[in-house]
Amino acid sequence: MGIIKLKNRVCVSAVASVAGRKEYDGCFGDRFDEYGKDDTFGQKTFEDAEAEMQRRCFAHALRKGGFAEGDIDAIFAGDLMNQCTASSYGLLKYDIPYLGLFGACSTMAEAVLLAALTVDGGYFRRAAAAVSSHNCTAERQFRMPIEYGGQRTPTAQWTVTGAGCAVIDGGASGMYIKEVLPGRTVDLGVKDAANMGAAMAPAAADTLERYFAGSGKKPSDIDVILTGDLGSEGHSILTELLSMDGYDTAASHLDCGMLLYRPEQDVHSGGSGCACSALGLAVYLYDRFMKKEIKNALFVGTGALMSPMAVAQGHSIPGVAHLIYFSSEV
Repeated sequence: MGIIKLKNRVCVSAVASVAGRKEYDGCFGDRFDEYGKDDTFGQKTFEDAEAEMQRRCFAHALRKGGFAEGDIDAIFAGDLMNQCTASSYGLLKYDIPYLGLFGACSTMAEAVLLAALTVDGGYFRRAAAAVSSHNCTAERQFRMPIEYGGQRTPTAQWTVTGAGCAVIDGGASGMYIKEVLPGRTVDLGVKDAANMGAAMAPAAADTLERYFAGSGKKPSDIDVILTGDLGSEGHSILTELLSMDGYDTAASHLDCGMLLYRPEQDVHSGGSGCACSALGLAVYLYDRFMKKEIKNALFVGTGALMSPMAVAQGHSIPGVAHLIYFSSEV
């Protein structure tokens, strides 16, 4: 599968974001549409809180875009919880076709990619991409409840508490989707569940190198290359892998996992989770396009396709990275 060039005008017409308190205290606090002071969002469990975040985020996207429920033909949504529980329960009240996705932390890019293709093909007039993650639900599912006070290794990342949504249609905007490149699973044998950056970086390198080779573009042609959540560990590995093959991304590569938090917040290698790249897209990349600070960008959602069972059985962790080329030009 090579680069897919969209034939029609497809844009990001609205974005929305909901975040937890730690994220609000980070680098983009006042840019979020809403934040939770105690990360419960008025719910009794953290799992219900994550579903509520996604419900509120989608509602914000409708409000900001001036859309009614009936204006959305489909929702592509996902999260990290088993069977995408947060998405299916959080969006339950909406009478809109729902397509649940799991791409781990790459789910936002996967959702936007699929929404863009279906709008471009004329199957939907307008589609939404929505994802969420919650630090406490992820810790309970993948590692151990936070009450245990387990120690985190230096390469570990902090699962972002938040939700992001993007509405995709054929209207006019300052942020157009021109090309997409679905990622391939890449597994180089990393088994450390506390080092997801190392598991995902080879997939990001594979996708980016395929894109540069297929498009004829160079890293210097791109204003921003924004990866999902490699963190500082994965960022350095990706930089090295690309450099070995002659691609210098030092001037343009940023990572959502390294943008969200302040150094004093001690998240070790950086942020992770479905909401990590979703918040990066909603509050950083979209904002820069709207302010006309950049003309193009590559958004590369990265995901570690692990499960607690697979890790317990000693399997390595495959990575995947989906790419979207955004442009300010129609």
